[in-house]
Amino acid sequence: MPIGNTQPSVRLASAGRAGGPAATPSAHRGGSRSRRGRGGPGAERYAPYILVAPAVLIIVALRLYPLILGVNFSFTGDGDKNGESVGFGNYQELFGDPLFRTALGNVGLLVLLLPVAVAIPGLLATFIYLRVPGHRLYRSVYFFPAVLSPVIVGAIFNLLLAFDGPVNAVLGAAGVGPVDWLGDPDVAMFVVVGVHIWATFGMALVVFLAGFATLDAALLDAARVDGASLRQVVWHVIVPSLSRTIQFVFVTTMIGMLTSMFGLLFVMTSGGPEGSTYLPEYYIWIQQGQMNRPALASAASTILFAIMLVVGMLQIKLLERSGKVD
Repeated sequence: MPIGNTQPSVRLASAGRAGGPAATPSAHRGGSRSRRGRGGPGAERYAPYILVAPAVLIIVALRLYPLILGVNFSFTGDGDKNGESVGFGNYQELFGDPLFRTALGNVGLLVLLLPVAVAIPGLLATFIYLRVPGHRLYRSVYFFPAVLSPVIVGAIFNLLLAFDGPVNAVLGAAGVGPVDWLGDPDVAMFVVVGVHIWATFGMALVVFLAGFATLDAALLDAARVDGASLRQVVWHVIVPSLSRTIQFVFVTTMIGMLTSMFGLLFVMTSGGPEGSTYLPEYYIWIQQGQMNRPALASAASTILFAIMLVVGMLQIKLLERSGKVD
């Protein structure tokens, strides 16, 4: 009898010493509480700042700091006055230069043509999404021009638009006289902008297609049931639903038109005829690369940055007032 009474206590004691099932849950709970306590809420609060810190440092080091240096450099002189402060002398010289005033006028032309540059990829993306006749062709070839170098695009269109080129040959066969596409000051800028739109609309089209992936198909079904036409579906359903995408494409297209046309300008017109196709970025290259006037080029760069900033903010405000952006 005494021996039999001691066996349960022995088993319980050994189970306790061995960390048996009865002791394990409390031990795990205590360990997890201690681990959470060591991290604390402070680590979670600072985690977002730690994650974005590398990107912020890169932007400050490679974007913001050079921008500040460039603005400061624009108030110094060139040549004999290199490094000396000249105040707003460079800016006064810029606005007194007819070529720079022409470049600013062409910026205004780009802003007026910007809705066309956005509407073309937007409509093509709509055709692809709604599967209208020919949408498979657009899906197959829409991105091809975007992979071509601006130098190659410019060389191709130089051949096509030459005074004795195939375009004028087709016009001649139709009874229309030849057009000096790249030699007429009233036509050349429109031609270069048109070529740029053709060469770059593929990227905007990809963005629009990504926006269509978020579109609620039930809205389109409801519009079809109500008997809405294609124009009504586009204007009253698709445009409001893609307002954020449209805003993004407007801003990025504007930046591209102001800063990515140098290759086309250099190959197709070299700023001519009579300086009619000058843009600020081409003017900046001329002053820096050929005239060796980096301070004046910095002043022109500062003005270009201010133009992009102001035009971008105005676009956002106009979209908000028109109800296209929440």
